[in-house]
Amino acid sequence: MIDTAFLITSFVTLFVIIDPIGLTPIFIAMTQSMSAQQKRSIALRATLTAVGLLALFAALGEAVLGFVGISMPAFRIAGGVLLFLTALDMLFERRNKRREDRSEEDDFDDPSVFPLAIPLIAGPGSIATVILLTGQQPGISGFFMVMGVVFAVLGILLVMCLFSGMLERLLGKTGITVVTRLLGMLLAALSVQFVLDGLQAFGFAG
Repeated sequence: MIDTAFLITSFVTLFVIIDPIGLTPIFIAMTQSMSAQQKRSIALRATLTAVGLLALFAALGEAVLGFVGISMPAFRIAGGVLLFLTALDMLFERRNKRREDRSEEDDFDDPSVFPLAIPLIAGPGSIATVILLTGQQPGISGFFMVMGVVFAVLGILLVMCLFSGMLERLLGKTGITVVTRLLGMLLAALSVQFVLDGLQAFGFAG
């Protein structure tokens, strides 16, 4: 039986963490002098690379944690703290500034793998999130549910990158800022829930 509540929560969490709306202006800035065909190729390579990395951590993440002696509740608390810091960056507009600085420092002809796929899409936040989500739904069914959500979110990101010029004109700088701050508030609440779940697993919360 499909856990609809889990799918919705997973989608919202990954959407906020990966932040397709916030990444689209960065994609525009890094591909502004390229042809439409080059932009399509870069968008496809970046999303496919990110899918592969997130699938790897979704499948083996908890096993790796067990190998180094880290419990899932401990990782859940650490992941919640990391997500909360990301939410603060989004609320105070530090996240996009850092991404822009990183993209300027790493000015390669083909930015699809680095820095787009790593670390802008499949960064610490999204990797921690897929490990946390697969930990909540162990087994092959949980893996496929999480990967379905990953495909959905990265599919949205791919579409936004392919139509980035139109979206830039439609939303404008103010619209992108407003949406990013709203997503930051939502992420802050979700990160607190991750911490509470971890504390509950340790027996510190009711």
